Amino acid sequence: MAQVQRMSRLMIKTLRDDPADAETASHKLLVRAGYVRRTSAGIWTWLPLGKKVLENVSRVIREEMDAIGAQEVLLPALLPKEPYEATGRWEEYGDQLFRLKDRKGADYLLGPTHEEIFTLMVKDQCTSYKDLPVMLYQIQTKYRDEARPRSGVLRGREFQMKDSYSFDTTDEGLAESYRLHREAYQKIFQRLGLDYRIVSAVSGAMGGSASEEFLAPAAAGEDTFVDCPACDYAANTEAVTVTVPAVDGTGHGPVEELDTPDTPTIETLAEHLGVPASATLKNLLVKVDGEIVAVGVPGDREVDLGKLGEHLAPATVELVTAEDFTGRDDLVRGYVGPQGLAGKSFKYLADPRVAPGTTWITGANKDGKHARNVVAGRDFEVDEYLDVVVVEPGDPCPQCGAGLRIDRAIEIGHIFQLGRKYADAFQLDVLGQNGKPARVTMGSYGIGVSRAVAALAEQTHDASGLCWPREIAPADVHVVAAGKAKQTELALEVGDKLGAAGLRVLVDDRAGVSPGVKFTDAELLGIPKILVAGRRAGEGVVELKDRRTGEREELTVEEAVARLSA
Repeated sequence: MAQVQRMSRLMIKTLRDDPADAETASHKLLVRAGYVRRTSAGIWTWLPLGKKVLENVSRVIREEMDAIGAQEVLLPALLPKEPYEATGRWEEYGDQLFRLKDRKGADYLLGPTHEEIFTLMVKDQCTSYKDLPVMLYQIQTKYRDEARPRSGVLRGREFQMKDSYSFDTTDEGLAESYRLHREAYQKIFQRLGLDYRIVSAVSGAMGGSASEEFLAPAAAGEDTFVDCPACDYAANTEAVTVTVPAVDGTGHGPVEELDTPDTPTIETLAEHLGVPASATLKNLLVKVDGEIVAVGVPGDREVDLGKLGEHLAPATVELVTAEDFTGRDDLVRGYVGPQGLAGKSFKYLADPRVAPGTTWITGANKDGKHARNVVAGRDFEVDEYLDVVVVEPGDPCPQCGAGLRIDRAIEIGHIFQLGRKYADAFQLDVLGQNGKPARVTMGSYGIGVSRAVAALAEQTHDASGLCWPREIAPADVHVVAAGKAKQTELALEVGDKLGAAGLRVLVDDRAGVSPGVKFTDAELLGIPKILVAGRRAGEGVVELKDRRTGEREELTVEEAVARLSA
C-alpha cells in the first residue's frame, strides 16, 4: 500500500557539512542526508529513510531468490564454537572473529558467515535424495572485527548480508544451482541499478573451487580487478593467472660469479651491473607456519602477499626478520639465490615467469656476490609455481594476450561452488537412489545488503547529493511546499492524490524552513522525482523535476499525478 510521509513528522536531521572523519562520498552523503548515524567505530544506526532503502534492497533480493525456488530461513547470529572448530575456521578467521563466553564459560561467536550452521540444519532436516536439491537463504546481521573499520557502511564491523546455500547430490546439480544463483544475481543488480562486473575470484577462507565476484566499479572500492579491452576476460587481481610461452633453455653459458659489493637490493644491483631489473631474480623469504620459504619473481615485479596467503591458506604467512637469519649461515641477507639451496635450505616457490630455461642474475649466497647465467631447471628446481606477483596495467590477458586494464571496485556479491568441504566435516549424507549413503555437495552465495546501499550511493550521487534509482529509493516522489500556507495546502493535496494512485510520497511540509533549505534537502535526499508547489500554486500548477537529469516542466496537479502514476 502506498504511503504519504510528512517531513514535519519524520525523524530526520540533515547536515550542511561533511562529517570530519568521512572520506568516501557514500559515507559523507548517507550521514548528511540523515539516512544513517554512527553508533561506534564500524557500527551504524539506520534511521527511517535509510531503513526504507535497506528494506527495498532486501525486497528485490527476496523476490529474485524466491523466483529461483530458494526458501528463506533465519538462523541465529550468536553461534556455538564447536561447528567452526570442526571446519578449522574458529582459528582461520583469526582476529576478525568476535568471540565471547557465556556465564558458564562456554565459547560462542557472532556469525561472520553461516556455512557450518546451514550444513547442520540440512543434516537434521534432509535424509533422502528425495529431499534434495534444496536452496536456502537468509538476510541476517553479520559480524567481523575489522581492525580499521572505515568508509561508513562500506566496511563495518556489523553489517546486513544475504547468504544462501545450495545442497545437491551431484556435481551436475551443484553446477545448475550455481547457474540459477548467478542469473538471479544479475537480475538483482540490474534491478538495483548497479553498474557491475562479474570476475573470476579466489575462494579464500570459504573453501571450494569455482568462485566469482560481482564488483561495482567505484573510486572508493577496496577491491582491484582487471578487465580486457579486447575480450570478455575479467578477474579480481588475486585471481589473475599468467600464461608463459615455452622457453628454449639451451645455449646458456655456465654460472658466472660476479663481484657486487653493497648491492643488497634489486635497484642497487641493476644500477651496478647496468641491466634492467627484469633481468634479475628476486628471492623473497617468508615464513609459512614458521618455516622459511623462498618466493622467486622477476626483479621488476613485487610479490602480492595477499595472493600468496590465499594460495597457502590456511597456513600463516609472514615476512622474515633479521632475527631469522641468526644461526643460518646458508642464508646471506640480500644475496640469497636458489642455486644449491632450493629444496634443501628452503622450499622454493616461483612465479610462472621463472619458467624452466629462463636465465637470471641472482644472489650467489655469498656476501657482496651475485651470479649470472643462473638457469631455471638447470641450476635450480622450482618446488611449486604460483601466480603471486602484483598485477600491473598492460600485463597480458590470459585469454587473448591483449594488455589488461586495472580498476577499483566494491565487492557486492560473491558466489562459490563449495563442493564437499563442509559436508565432509559434518558427514552430511543422504540415502541415495541406490540405497547407499550419498555425500551432499554445496554452493554458497552472498550479497552485501548494506554494502549495496553504499555502492549505489557511490555510483549514482552527484555534486548536490544522493540520486537513488526508483527501485530502492525511500519514496517515488518528493513533494516540496515552497513557503506559504497555500503552497503547503497544495503540496499535501497533491501528495494525497499521488498516494491514492499507488505512489510512495514524501511531502516537505515543514513550517519555518526556508524554500532554499527545502530545495537543498530535496537534492541531498536523492528521491527520483521532485514536485514543487511554488509560485503558481494558486493556479493549481506545480513544477516537476527529474532529480537525475535536472529536467523541469510545469504541469497542472492532474497532469502531474497522471504523469507520475503512469
